[in-house]
Amino acid sequence: EVQLQASGGGLVQAGGSLRLSCAASGFTFDDYVIGWFRQAPGKEREGVSCISSSDGSTYYADSVKGRFTISSDNAKNTVYLQMNSLKPEDTAVYYCAATPYSIVVVTNWYIQYEYDYWGQGTLVTVSS
Repeated sequence: EVQLQASGGGLVQAGGSLRLSCAASGFTFDDYVIGWFRQAPGKEREGVSCISSSDGSTYYADSVKGRFTISSDNAKNTVYLQMNSLKPEDTAVYYCAATPYSIVVVTNWYIQYEYDYWGQGTLVTVSS
């Protein structure tokens, strides 16, 4: 059974940092693409970042480039999202998702419907 467990959310002041973790089980980690999405109140879920576990390729939304860093520890089947210089507009529930690797998936990494498996969300609140 595929399981994704997101953790690490919390309350932080603007300019602060948080590191989210996504622990995965039930599939061959190296063959998958892992993405982070977020959904703010009243808004649609949006892609934040993605990593291809097989080759380490990473992708970011323009809104987080230079502030967020995605990484993976394949030995631990865990993907991290280091979030620095947080802004109030980063406030959202953050979700990790996984799907088998393909060129189509990495091309459309920011589209939630490309992902087969989802973890529960973790809330990030950035105060001004």
